[in-house]
Amino acid sequence: MKASLTTGIGTTKRIVVDRDRTIGFMGEEGRVYATPELLRDIEQTCRDFLLEHLDADEDTVGARVELDHTAPTLAGMWVEITVTVAEVQGRSVTLEITARDPVDTICKARHGRFVVGVAKTVERLKAKAAKAAALA
Repeated sequence: MKASLTTGIGTTKRIVVDRDRTIGFMGEEGRVYATPELLRDIEQTCRDFLLEHLDADEDTVGARVELDHTAPTLAGMWVEITVTVAEVQGRSVTLEITARDPVDTICKARHGRFVVGVAKTVERLKAKAAKAAALA
């Protein structure tokens, strides 16, 4: 990790809620931003931001999410996701997130991510795959 990864830094990303990000079970007039898609956008925003503060052989993985999705966002509206580093403890990073559309604050969240070495993680995954294959 670079020394630039400190509490208080942050970023904002604007996305447009396209059809693929909406629920469909309430019909066309009921299409709104789906919570799982909001979460995916939050995780991607956090990861992209953190990558700027990591070494070339590092990445982050999600470890914890607390999310309150408090207002609907219609298809075609933009959403701004604001991410702020709340805490850095070793390789553990906690981020606070607010998301808003042109009308409402739609989300408050906390997201924990863990900084990992890519090569070491791949080795651990291969070891787990070998154990799983032995159990099959």
